Amino acid sequence: MNPSRPRVLIIDDEVQIRRLLRVTLEATGFEVHEAETGGLGLSEAASLHPEGIVLDLGLPDLDGKEVLRRLREWSRVPVLVLTVRDGEEETIAALDLGADDYLTKPFRSLELVARLRAVMRRARPAEEASGARFGDVEIDFVTRIVRRGGKEVKFSAREYDLLRHLALNGGRVVTHRQLLRELWGPNAEKNTHYLWVYMTHLRQKLEADPHAPQFLKTEAGIGYRLELAE
Repeated sequence: MNPSRPRVLIIDDEVQIRRLLRVTLEATGFEVHEAETGGLGLSEAASLHPEGIVLDLGLPDLDGKEVLRRLREWSRVPVLVLTVRDGEEETIAALDLGADDYLTKPFRSLELVARLRAVMRRARPAEEASGARFGDVEIDFVTRIVRRGGKEVKFSAREYDLLRHLALNGGRVVTHRQLLRELWGPNAEKNTHYLWVYMTHLRQKLEADPHAPQFLKTEAGIGYRLELAE
């Protein structure tokens, strides 16, 4: 990726949205390309090899989720999806299909830039992480030890597995379905109360204020996100 002008592809059928995104992204240092349909978007993604894609889920020719499904057959390019506020099920499906993050319409331009930069930054090639940190918490994936303020914090095996999974996806929304399938198996996908209980435990042990978490974030109706230190 060219760090000075990373290439971004916008796939959205609304002219006004594309114009807003182009102005915002070009002003913040991106090279911007546009596609008004899903089919054209897939073609442009294949020829341009963008470093990031902003994908609207409501396209006229192909459903945005279908565009994402086809894209993920051959590309791991970071994708930020745009969705309407009442499109919760679509958002969850897009995240399960491999979207890196989502933003609801109407959105704030600076937030979109920040989220796009974040998903692109996480996609850069790097050595496999041996640990993660946030606030005064350090997680060692090798020894399975978690420290807060330099002191070891004890976890059950399930608590640690949940924390590790969130940390490995640091900054990304992980859906309830993904977490339940990963930690409890495919038959547990509807048991979201499991997650509520274990997230409560994690926050009590790792957050300064468990009732107003700074790092272990809830995405209402969708899943959870762990904000890691840069």
